[in-house]
Amino acid sequence: MSAKLASRPMFSVASANRMLPLVRMIVSDIVELFRDVRDREERLSGLRKGDARNIQRGDLYDEEVEQIRLDLEKDVERLQGFVDELLELGVEFKDPVIGLIDFPSMMDGQEVYLCWKLGEPTITHWHTRDAGFSGRQELKLTDTEAN
Repeated sequence: MSAKLASRPMFSVASANRMLPLVRMIVSDIVELFRDVRDREERLSGLRKGDARNIQRGDLYDEEVEQIRLDLEKDVERLQGFVDELLELGVEFKDPVIGLIDFPSMMDGQEVYLCWKLGEPTITHWHTRDAGFSGRQELKLTDTEAN
């Protein structure tokens, strides 16, 4: 196990839930910005396909396409900044479409993830490290009490 993994925080259900207001804001920003970036990337790709068909545009068109590309680069950097912010909190970001994150935790002596996605009011699920989202299980009252 690397030093980085060994030093990362472990969350109880209670501590993860206390962090949710901040995490929810960051994840909301990621989901919204990701959707916008994806849409603009698709439009830019369409514009470039038009260029590939040797359609004569003009300097203004070329400048506009270049500005779109530069704006996209800045927003991709912003997205990475949001993800980095989550990592600094000890939270692992998993999916920008549904806003899925994992909080490292311990359960019955085993490292697991407390799993949360945007729209859920609290932490209500967990999964083993290798199971992923498809292996999510509902927390039982004893799980939340033990943490």
